[in-house]
Amino acid sequence: MSQAAAATPFVASQRDAELPHSGIGWLDAARRENLDSFLGAGLPDTRVEAFKYTALRALGQRSFVLGDAHIATRVVDPATLQLPGVDGARLVFVNGALRLDLSSLDALPEGLSLLPLSQALATESEPLRFALARHYREPADAFAQLNAAFASEGVVLRVAAGAQIAEPVQLCFVGAAAEGDVAWHLRHVIELGEGASLSLIEHHATCGAHAHLGTSVADVVVGERARLQHVTVQAAAEGSALVRRTVVQLRAGAHATLHALELGAGLSRHELQVELAGDGAKLETRGAFVLHGRQHADTQMLVRHTAKHTASDSLWRGVADDRSRGVFRGAIYVAPGADGSDAALSNKNLLLSASAEIDTKPELEIHADEVKAAHGATVGQLDPRALFYLRSRGIPQAQARAMLTAAFCRAVLDDLPNEVLREHLASLLVARLPA
Repeated sequence: MSQAAAATPFVASQRDAELPHSGIGWLDAARRENLDSFLGAGLPDTRVEAFKYTALRALGQRSFVLGDAHIATRVVDPATLQLPGVDGARLVFVNGALRLDLSSLDALPEGLSLLPLSQALATESEPLRFALARHYREPADAFAQLNAAFASEGVVLRVAAGAQIAEPVQLCFVGAAAEGDVAWHLRHVIELGEGASLSLIEHHATCGAHAHLGTSVADVVVGERARLQHVTVQAAAEGSALVRRTVVQLRAGAHATLHALELGAGLSRHELQVELAGDGAKLETRGAFVLHGRQHADTQMLVRHTAKHTASDSLWRGVADDRSRGVFRGAIYVAPGADGSDAALSNKNLLLSASAEIDTKPELEIHADEVKAAHGATVGQLDPRALFYLRSRGIPQAQARAMLTAAFCRAVLDDLPNEVLREHLASLLVARLPA
């Protein structure tokens, strides 16, 4: 263990935490190996390229306890979990602990299997070994190592081949106030069979002020000709830290549409990796962060085209006010042999304060022929001509600024097919904008 790693309260609190014990040999060994790796290196600093714009010094000075012994008695307002237009099955976790009393698993539609990870490991640990192996053997960073070491709960969601799941499935992660700062870790496996379809809602909500740390790692496989609509609403408590990693693989003819709203948490980071691994796979990503105060949001997206005639289209927006900071890295990689790929990435950002900052880094790497690829990024302020036009029509300046900013952000929601949910998310965006 390095002296730097050993010296921080954060590392010390993780060293003193008790590892989960499953009795499954390969799993317990992997947990110990990942914790030892983390303890040896500690949290990354800004010399690590992936964390160049996200300093973790303040986090390193904090201590967290693992889990919350009083989760079962915590009262959570059901309204916290509700999203308009979302009425299907639901699995709820509070501070990382499964809450079946808040979940809705009755009468699951045919072809849908939705299990807590703990239950799935108890009954089918070997089939899950391959799905979990990638992150246990090759964690991406310190947070993935912590997740691999401590995650004993999460979601195992499978859709059978050909099954069309009509109602959206909701995964709800609630941060609740506790006596101290809690660290929780969740691990998810999501698989869509050939020709299946699913609408998945990932909702990060809060119940009371807190400053917890949460990590979430998800492995998603979308089978041949399957369709996935994945919407993430991140509205965690503004004192909290939330670090997520989502790895998606699209097989031949698969189509995934991902929408993400980053609205909450004091420190949020999402590493999104998507591989278009089958011929004709298609990906659309839409995302926005709206920040104020001293919030910090970091999105690291990598789209890899590794098969022929694949297509990706990514549209991301960012708004930062006060002394907040946003980070967006959007990388497109076209592998050798991925001929006929068509990739586009646009990232536009607005600064609403002289003290706010947004760092954007588009990347494009092509190793194939007959490829169409385009990317671009901008950081600026509201168009003064548009603002003048609205003012000349008698609209007050504050209202004109709000209208332009709302329209700028809503572009990422325009193609969301669930109209009720789309309008609700639009209202959340507007509510986050400065008055």
